[in-house]
Amino acid sequence: MQVASYLKVSVAVAVTTIVLKTAAWWVSGSVSLLSDALESLVNLAGAVFALAMVTWAALPPDDEHPYGHHKAEYFSSGFEGMLIFVAALAIAWAAVQRLLAPQPLEQLGWGMALSLASTALNGALAWAMLKKARQTHSMALEGDARHLFTDVWTSVGVVGGLLAVLATGWTWLDPAIALAVAANILREGFSLVRRSADGLMDRALEPAAQAEIAQVLESFAHQAIRFDHVVSRRAGQRRFVDLHMHMPSGWSLGRAAALRGSVEQALMSAVPGLRATIQLLPTDVEAHFGDTGNPL
Repeated sequence: MQVASYLKVSVAVAVTTIVLKTAAWWVSGSVSLLSDALESLVNLAGAVFALAMVTWAALPPDDEHPYGHHKAEYFSSGFEGMLIFVAALAIAWAAVQRLLAPQPLEQLGWGMALSLASTALNGALAWAMLKKARQTHSMALEGDARHLFTDVWTSVGVVGGLLAVLATGWTWLDPAIALAVAANILREGFSLVRRSADGLMDRALEPAAQAEIAQVLESFAHQAIRFDHVVSRRAGQRRFVDLHMHMPSGWSLGRAAALRGSVEQALMSAVPGLRATIQLLPTDVEAHFGDTGNPL
């Protein structure tokens, strides 16, 4: 199944969980279950936007975007993070109102059963999406999956808290749990926005991928061959590495190009989804960069 297909399933599951969790709140009157339903609205909006951005990211390069549209996925995680902030504020507001004016809870058994049913759906989907995200390196899919996992643990916490309300009769636990839910999803929202910003700022590849690159280059290096100025970045599902390969100036262009091709193939085999760009230079020539600092 492709990334877009997973996101379509995520949209369908989000609609289903909204119905289940809204019903859970309706029959019980629990503000913590209401907070859980509000977070599912964020799941729906995030999944729809992620689907749109993945579709955009898959477009081929054009005259205005010669490097492709891969970074569009980062807009998805950033947008979902901002939605989480809004949901957290709404949940906190509802919880404070309930703390100021406590109300008895009704039919908690049905409410918790409906919440747990939606939690099982979200958990199964989140596990499958995160597994696919690790295979494809899709930031949009990973963001949606991690948000779903947050929703799962939020629902588990809400049900646990409501069981405590049943055991103790302390109705103030319900809005207190809702405030804890708001704080938890606010943390997740901040994490998503931060990862999105990292991607847009061309953050280097993860240490494991950099170690694989270094190992490949080391296998090709010897007295006549050396590598330097190795830089990497990630754009959505794509990974990029740029470097200089120095070799004897007496080598023919054909021999140099053949060796470069071997290095590129080895790099792309070691790191899935990697695009390698290698500039050939004589051994006794160093590259100089004009950017020496802030021009202002």
